[in-house]
Parts: sequence; structure tokens; C-alpha cells
Amino acid sequence: MADNTVTFHIEGETADDEVTIPAEMLELLREDDEPDAEIVGDLALFSCAQRIHATVHHAEGGDTEQYQDIEAATMELFEERFGASYAELTGHQH
Repeated sequence: MADNTVTFHIEGETADDEVTIPAEMLELLREDDEPDAEIVGDLALFSCAQRIHATVHHAEGGDTEQYQDIEAATMELFEERFGASYAELTGHQH
């Protein structure tokens, strides 16, 4: 394992987890004086948005009402956090 890493602890309702990331990755992604935890939070929400978008729009059988509702809720949270829509930030629109 790399010597220069940062470990984040994730607390959930039913279990906890942790993730270790190279410190250099955080520096690569950092904007201004953004704290490490905020970078990881951004990555988590961005990954969730990307995943549900792919499920609804690009996976066979993914366009169910349940998945569309999950996508709508995720994209609302995405826009609140980033101040722009998923489509605006990725250039990917439907």
C-alpha cells in the first residue's frame, strides 16, 4: 500500500466502513482550500449520480418508475451540492 494515504471513516445507519485514498489524488482534485472530506463527499455523490443515470438511461430494463424516482431525487441533491445540473457538469443530456 502507498505510504502517503488518507483514510476516511463512513458511518451508516446499519454499518460503518472506511476507504483509503492516495493523498496525491486528493491534491489533484482539490479546489482552493477544499477539505479532504468534502472532496470525498463530492466523489461519492457524483458516483451515485453517474450510476443511477447509467441505470435509467443506458441499461436494459433500467427505466422503471422506481429507478426514475431514485434518479430524480439523486439529481436534485446533486444540483443542490454542486450548484449545477448533472447534464451541465458532464455535458451529457437526454
